[in-house]
Amino acid sequence: MSLHVFANFVTPFGTAANNRGDNEGANITPLQKLIWMGETHTTVSAEAIRFALRRLLAGTEKSGTNRQWNEDDRNNTWKDWAFKGWDTPDGATFIDDDLLGFMTAEAAGKDGSDGAVKEKGAANVRRAVLEVTRAVSLTPWSGDVTFNAASPGATPSAQKKGSNPVPYGTEVHATRYQYGIALTPERLRDKSRAAKAVEALCNLGTVAGNHGRFLFDFSPDAVVLRITSDPAPRLLYCFDTPDNGRTVTAPRLAKRVADGDIDPKELVVAGVEVAGVVGKQGVKAACAEAVGRITESLKKG
Repeated sequence: MSLHVFANFVTPFGTAANNRGDNEGANITPLQKLIWMGETHTTVSAEAIRFALRRLLAGTEKSGTNRQWNEDDRNNTWKDWAFKGWDTPDGATFIDDDLLGFMTAEAAGKDGSDGAVKEKGAANVRRAVLEVTRAVSLTPWSGDVTFNAASPGATPSAQKKGSNPVPYGTEVHATRYQYGIALTPERLRDKSRAAKAVEALCNLGTVAGNHGRFLFDFSPDAVVLRITSDPAPRLLYCFDTPDNGRTVTAPRLAKRVADGDIDPKELVVAGVEVAGVVGKQGVKAACAEAVGRITESLKKG
């Protein structure tokens, strides 16, 4: 039976801003939002989390990552843009391609004389093994907006407005975010990368934002990890709060355990109490326990 790794993370309490959504032409920097259980919540995309994870792996992996963000050029650079390492079973591959997948596409070729298509288009695709959910705020957004003014000359665009301060607004949300992941190590070219992914996610720093990134700590304040042969996660978005984000609970997870849907021996928990599950003192201890279990299970398999 295959080994599956699932996790649900919740961040510390912080203030989110400058995570751009559609502004509909207004001079407001909006947050991305969705309707969650009937109320407006803010959200951070899975792609933003993946981007932050790739940046972390680029600095911790000895061989680095295939795709790296160049701050000077404001563009991605590639070591193997054609993904040649995947052409053979024993080819050298990068951890970000293995975990997060890739896709390249080429348009169909045309004959110059009559414009007819002579060759079909081609695509080189690897689906992501590490799947990441969208992060959703633990508390509803109450509509907080701050009004600010850019000083004259602060940016070229502000300078064009003349000598007066340029007013603008920013949506903000004081909250926590929760998100989950799913990972099947056996689908990786290098199975040891599963443990590296879990360790990196337990030490993730800032996520989202644009040129003026807000500092919001995405390292987990609480985590539930599940190492199992069950292919269904059964723990995504399991966190809740009874006091507007001050503390974190996991009543839906506790019910799953009580109902027998989740074996408590499969869980590693930190930062939250779950009846029937022995928790760890901190997130790093929980991460180390999960990494150890994953490594040991893959050795036996």
